[in-house]
Amino acid sequence: MSGVARRTVVAAAGGAGLAAALTACGGGGTDDEGPAPEGGGTLARTGDIPVGGGKVLADKGLVITQPKAGEFLAFSSKCTHAGCAVSSVKDGVIVCPCHQSHFDMSDGSVKSGPATAPLPPEPIQVVGEEISLG
Repeated sequence: MSGVARRTVVAAAGGAGLAAALTACGGGGTDDEGPAPEGGGTLARTGDIPVGGGKVLADKGLVITQPKAGEFLAFSSKCTHAGCAVSSVKDGVIVCPCHQSHFDMSDGSVKSGPATAPLPPEPIQVVGEEISLG
């Protein structure tokens, strides 16, 4: 591949990345919110997730909740409004600190905006006391 072609490919890839970043900030809330979290192994232990609360795993792009004892759910931690990372789970809601969007911890739906689309669910599995991507 010549140097010019390589620069063209790099420029095209950079433009695609910019378009993806701008789309994420647009808050369209489509099903295509980016790649699913990668990795394997244990994300958390069941004892790490309080009943009626949750835990944000910033490095994995996930928030795991436990709405009822023994019921564990996971959602993308990327707010559907402007792409900020949610920061906490309290009083039954997942909170985005950027513009104060609140999402229901039991299904990811919007409780208060400016977000209008729910947090996308992420597949997890619980085996014994270990929670992993499913």
